[in-house]
Amino acid sequence: MVSAATALGFLVIIIINTVITAVVIRFFRLRLSTKWGAVVYSLLLVPLVYVATTLLLSGAVGLGGSGLQDTNTALILIWVLPFTLGLSIDLFWMPPPEEIDLPKESREQQQSR
Repeated sequence: MVSAATALGFLVIIIINTVITAVVIRFFRLRLSTKWGAVVYSLLLVPLVYVATTLLLSGAVGLGGSGLQDTNTALILIWVLPFTLGLSIDLFWMPPPEEIDLPKESREQQQSR
């Protein structure tokens, strides 16, 4: 049986990882000129950030605990679910990158490429 503290810890990790995913994917979609570049960087770098946040939050801070006996369930909760939620936040609720006005120097850099 999972305790309330363990469930709350997992919820905090899920929320933090979801916010990180949404921000990182949005950053790559706005700054990179190709669509595939944003996809590749997101698929490679977001899991690296997840490793750091998971180690920090579940190890040093003690959130999440060891209440779950199944490792696959824990990985789905703290990796797959936040990535899916963060991606859907960026794709469905944020305006497309084409509608965002970047600062002047960023536009000049992108046009020179």
